Amino acid sequence: MFWRKKKNTTEQEKQEAEDKLLHSDSDPAIEPSTDYDADMSADQKQDLNKTENNIVEELEDTPVPSHTITEDAKEEEELSDHTEEGGWLSRLADGLKKSSQKLGDVLTKTKLDEDALQDLEDALVVSDLGPKTAAKIIADFSASRFGKEVDEIEIKETLAQLITAILDPVAKPLYTRPNAIPNIILMTGVNGAGKTTTIGKMTAQLQRDGKKVMMAAADTFRAAAVDQLKVWGDRNHCEVVTGEVGADPASVAFQAIERAKAEGVDVLLIDTAGRLHNKKNLMEELQKIIRVIQKQDETAPHATLLVLDSTTGQNAVSQVETFKELVDVSGLVVTKLDGSAKGGIVVALADQFGIPVHAVGVGEGIDDLQPFTADSYARSLVGLE
Repeated sequence: MFWRKKKNTTEQEKQEAEDKLLHSDSDPAIEPSTDYDADMSADQKQDLNKTENNIVEELEDTPVPSHTITEDAKEEEELSDHTEEGGWLSRLADGLKKSSQKLGDVLTKTKLDEDALQDLEDALVVSDLGPKTAAKIIADFSASRFGKEVDEIEIKETLAQLITAILDPVAKPLYTRPNAIPNIILMTGVNGAGKTTTIGKMTAQLQRDGKKVMMAAADTFRAAAVDQLKVWGDRNHCEVVTGEVGADPASVAFQAIERAKAEGVDVLLIDTAGRLHNKKNLMEELQKIIRVIQKQDETAPHATLLVLDSTTGQNAVSQVETFKELVDVSGLVVTKLDGSAKGGIVVALADQFGIPVHAVGVGEGIDDLQPFTADSYARSLVGLE
């Protein structure tokens, strides 16, 4: 109940009578005042100077809303992506059409001479494989087929095999440790890469596997990021540990781990900031979070994932280089392979860094984040799926 009647009915009736004298029925409704004092009060100033211990004590969590199995099924159906009928692989193929069409444009010659190979290499570079990886693939390709008569399908099949060979070593699922309660996964990445959305989707999939999951909003300087994580918490009926806007991110992580241990959580996903324009501060923030985590569990974090936006193309390479300086990146998640990206960047990252690629995303639906498989990705990239 958001209001309470006055206890004394006589006083209430008297007040209503006075109100009618001052404000007749024909007058417009009285609007609440919008005037406010812009200066901070002494209490507000004191709030800004709270210690880290005060912040930890005041951390709040989003309670798990009540729900039924029927409601779960209905919400899952509403959240699923119905824009495509061909399944996830079909959406992946559609998402990689920029690259496959570019390759198709140059596969018109039946004989692989120097000009044809150069055109093919240029097409691979434009598809975001990068000069080094593209040259490597073409060198392997021409070793056995230079000067021979070949058709388009044969070229695509061979390219798919060569690309699969690069991707296979990094196509690894994300494993959770049965003896770690909780498994602590630190999520990193620049703002806008899809980090928070990825956390929400991962949570849903882990829950389907029977895991109890908790999320922590340690990107405390962006209220929108905290709110977005709370929305995913509501969707997944999952507890979200938060702090005040501007709170110490490490204290949020500390509190989340304590609660996860107390509640027997299997997996704790910690969202972090991604302000690369101030690399020094971000490094200090992430390293402090890791130190606090290791006070609770010296083997943690058990995974540190870097979320990359595939539409940034070769800029993703520099992001990996930067975050490798900040933290020990153990795996990658590549998002937004929904048609606006060229897709070859995944091959370039695999060739250059050899970091495991756990999952790729091709849309907004929960099921559009899927484990990365080398062969299906390579075939979609060259237009065979």
